[in-house]
Amino acid sequence: MTCLQNKYRVALVLSVLLLTDLCLFAQQPATPARQSADTLPNVSQPPMPELGPNDTIPVPAKLYNGEFLAAHTMEYTWVLRPMPPAMRRKYEEWTRLRNAVYVTYPYARKAGIILNEMNAKLALLSSEEERKTYIKSREKDLKREFTTPLTNLSIYQGRILMKLINRQTGNNCYEIIKEYKGGFDARLYQTIAFFFSSNLKQPYDPKGDDQVIESIVEEVERMYRG
Repeated sequence: MTCLQNKYRVALVLSVLLLTDLCLFAQQPATPARQSADTLPNVSQPPMPELGPNDTIPVPAKLYNGEFLAAHTMEYTWVLRPMPPAMRRKYEEWTRLRNAVYVTYPYARKAGIILNEMNAKLALLSSEEERKTYIKSREKDLKREFTTPLTNLSIYQGRILMKLINRQTGNNCYEIIKEYKGGFDARLYQTIAFFFSSNLKQPYDPKGDDQVIESIVEEVERMYRG
């Protein structure tokens, strides 16, 4: 009997607790049901524009300060006027420089490849006689390949070419001539360049004075890679 009594007490306690929870839940206010669209409060809408007797064509409109106003986005309009003289000169200088870089860069690129190959070959030659023989043989190849096109360059294009050769090889033209032809020839060509308002020793500074040239060269290189 004791065991049955204990089971009865446990069942009674559980029943009381369950009924208590149900009563508490029943006493809570019911959650209001979602209101339908018909029972929603009226939201104030901006007044529609009054139409006149001739208002028969619909037009775009925008809401502005609670009122519909006719609105339309106009297309871009370009207003052009002649360049100022200073801007025109700068543009002409840039165009001349760009054309010179486009003309001379292929020669500078090819010359840089050849000179780098020559330096690698000369580093393997031990005797001075072998070095001179090799330089003379490559000199004939260079003259045969570059003499005709380079003679058609203007003095301005020649100056740009020397800068680009410096860019491709890391040495100015004076140092290159001195290395392969000797100091006397380098000074001779430097004197000739001086009479043409040029300089074989001109440096190349891609982040300074030659920044514009560098940007044009990068443009040409993107074209070559494409």
